Amino acid sequence: MKLRQLASAFLFRGDQVLLMNKPASKWQGRSEPFYAAIGGHMEPEELNDPLAACFREIEEETGLRREEIRQMRLRYILMRQKEAEIRVQYVYTGEVMRTELTTSEEGQPKWQNMNEVPPLLTSVFLQAVWQHLMTEGCQHKDRVYTGTMAVDHTGRPLVHWNELVDPLVF
Repeated sequence: MKLRQLASAFLFRGDQVLLMNKPASKWQGRSEPFYAAIGGHMEPEELNDPLAACFREIEEETGLRREEIRQMRLRYILMRQKEAEIRVQYVYTGEVMRTELTTSEEGQPKWQNMNEVPPLLTSVFLQAVWQHLMTEGCQHKDRVYTGTMAVDHTGRPLVHWNELVDPLVF
């Protein structure tokens, strides 16, 4: 199996979150656009620095520069298998004051009210992280959570969450 690493972010401004509205043709042949977190695949030189990859992706997709984002912190590390790949996604959160954004070939960045996110057409990954972030994650902003994607007894995807803790042992 191959390993693919990704870095993404949920950027907030008040009660809004920045999401990428992607064209329909980029996701499972759907006829309608869908939404994703800002981010993408890590470059080989970024494999030991997912934060650098995340900032690069944010600037490429939105025009926002590193110095325009406050309180950027790692919140989630999600693992899943996709065909012959193991995918590891590092998810950050941060705050942005600027509203003006640029478009990229990835799609149109859009500010969404936080309560409008659940019904949007998104990936299972985004749904799982968003649900956890809005419950556990909002209460514990200093914690990092790991998630492993699996399926339940009916074959529906689910994520098993754990807090990442240093056990202080050798």
